[in-house]
Amino acid sequence: MTEQTAGTRHEGGGRDRGPVLVGVDGSASALHAVETAAGEARSRGARLAVVHAFTWPLLPVPLGPSPYGPPGGGLRQQAEEILDTAVVRARACAPDVEVTGEIIEGEPLTVLAARSRSAALVVVGSRGVGAFTGLLLGSVAVHLAAHAGCPVLVVRGREGPSGPVLLAVDGSPDSGAAVDFAFETARARGAELLAVHAWAPRTGPGDLTPLFQGEEVIRDEEQRVLDQALAAAGERWPEVSVERRLVRGRTRSVLLAESADAQLVVLGARGRGGFAGLLLGSVSQAMLHHAQSPVVVVRGAAGEAGAA
Repeated sequence: MTEQTAGTRHEGGGRDRGPVLVGVDGSASALHAVETAAGEARSRGARLAVVHAFTWPLLPVPLGPSPYGPPGGGLRQQAEEILDTAVVRARACAPDVEVTGEIIEGEPLTVLAARSRSAALVVVGSRGVGAFTGLLLGSVAVHLAAHAGCPVLVVRGREGPSGPVLLAVDGSPDSGAAVDFAFETARARGAELLAVHAWAPRTGPGDLTPLFQGEEVIRDEEQRVLDQALAAAGERWPEVSVERRLVRGRTRSVLLAESADAQLVVLGARGRGGFAGLLLGSVSQAMLHHAQSPVVVVRGAAGEAGAA
């Protein structure tokens, strides 16, 4: 295990709730994640922990350079180069943030999930060096979004996203945790918060609600869901400018469209309409695969504890 430290601790930002953790694997996507993670650490007054996890291959290979190959050809040297490059990039992006780098022997999914339990936020790229060309999202990002012990930020979408922080509201427990995280993130970034609640008349089998309640009544009920979800957080962070938007339509389609003008999307891991056994709902998965801006997935109580 190798560890190195660079930079100085950024002051401010309240009590320390753990570092911003970023996983790197030598890919361009991972370096983009490092830049994003450095910005998150700076805005939150947090430490930045850069981690590279890998497993040794089953076939016998030299830990150091082979006598028949280039001097820097060993697996350990390659791992150190990946880590060094990421730490240098992080320090260049946020020189006033404390940056640590660590090489850990272990399967990346397991290592990052374990480290997430003591982190404020985990940041990963949408694609790694091991991803197949046809895949839209790497397995590490999906796994962490479903299993991490803190909110997970997946860097994807367009370059240099700007606009408001987009918050998906549906009144579910996971949505409640996402509300707090989104308010604190908007405050830290000095950004406007756009809270969106999508709704549509229920038309499932055996559902007679539309026959006995007019669309106006249903819409008023959904407006109350939106207002109640934001009430407590609005009192805690009165300095955050909030736009409330009630949109008639399918949640997935509405959020994907809104992500085109957002700098970040924040949503819960599961909505109120999902199956109880699912760790990651269909809307969250759709946003992770197709959103036009970075996405943060917040999981219930874990998200509340991890919101920096």
